[in-house]
Amino acid sequence: MAILSELGSKILSIFEAIAGMDIQTEVIPMLIMWAIGGTLIYLAIAKDMEPTLLLPMGFGTILVNLPLALTEGVISEHGAIEVLYNAGVANELFPLLLFIGIGAMIDFGPLLSNPKLMIFGAAAQFGIFFTLSIASLFFPINEAASIAIIGAADGPTSIFVASELGSNYIGAIIVAAYSYMALVPIVQPPVIKLLTTKKERKIRMKYEGKAVSKRTRILFPIVVSIIAGVVSPQSAVLIGFLMFGNLVRECGVLDSLSETAQKVLANLITILLGITVARNMNAEDFLTWETALILGLGLVAFIFDTAGGVLFAKFLNIFLPEGKKFNPMIGAAGISAFPMSSRVVHKLGLEEDNQNFLLMHATGVNVSGQVASVIAGGMILSFFGQG
Repeated sequence: MAILSELGSKILSIFEAIAGMDIQTEVIPMLIMWAIGGTLIYLAIAKDMEPTLLLPMGFGTILVNLPLALTEGVISEHGAIEVLYNAGVANELFPLLLFIGIGAMIDFGPLLSNPKLMIFGAAAQFGIFFTLSIASLFFPINEAASIAIIGAADGPTSIFVASELGSNYIGAIIVAAYSYMALVPIVQPPVIKLLTTKKERKIRMKYEGKAVSKRTRILFPIVVSIIAGVVSPQSAVLIGFLMFGNLVRECGVLDSLSETAQKVLANLITILLGITVARNMNAEDFLTWETALILGLGLVAFIFDTAGGVLFAKFLNIFLPEGKKFNPMIGAAGISAFPMSSRVVHKLGLEEDNQNFLLMHATGVNVSGQVASVIAGGMILSFFGQG
């Protein structure tokens, strides 16, 4: 009876708390956040858009916006989500662990067989620095830098940089980064077609397919980590964890660990990351004009990343003879959204010419964009970090 009495009192207190909520300042914002959470869940399930992240993020958004969330162990000082946030996001642990899984997934073979494709990965980071200049008009410089890194098209890098810079808008930044990554097949094609002619989109590129030795594959992550650490010390930890994951993949003696990193580790950390970052998606912090502006700036960053890669390829073509020109569409794959962007470019090439196979070229550019985006994140931290 005592248990039933206690349960009844608890239920009564919940109804009293709900009844005491102000409709305009509490109930409506709560319902809006539930709708946002439901939308993320819908996109994950019905549209298959980054489901491993958007589904837990959507559910977490609903969870942290329950009426008694702040007092019932969800995001209170010792609440479950708050503990996870401090253990994995506030100290950047989850993004770094996720980088190991991402590194284990990436095959750098297409890039190593044609190293000059790396320049397109660098060119496609233009949107980050362009957006930084725009965002600095509306936000303090550390917030502007955190928002600009959305253009990296790399969720873990966005989380790491925003956390390191102490951003107050990490929830909006993460939603923008992952949402636009999922929307690459919608965002990129119009930009690519606007900046290229039909003739340019039909340019065929010969794929030489040079064999890459195992020694080269093993040395690549080691050498890149050393160079990145010297050139951009702030990127050393990001590049290091990414390249360590790739070394596990390529060494040939840790196949079981490689498979674990690619599947179990990556999926587990992504799920924890999704539900944990929802901690910053309570109505009071999320439903602001700043959030809407961040989402808009994130789109600007993606568009200008795509444009930067395409226009750079067009610029190089001015100096190249016929038969040696780049199909400028591959420049768009320089963003870090792997492998979605390379697939978009390949599909556009086939639409113009069903014998124009750009996948391997685009994949080489795409994996170079993964490295370049992490280095760009390190540069942002070097310029605007706390120390």
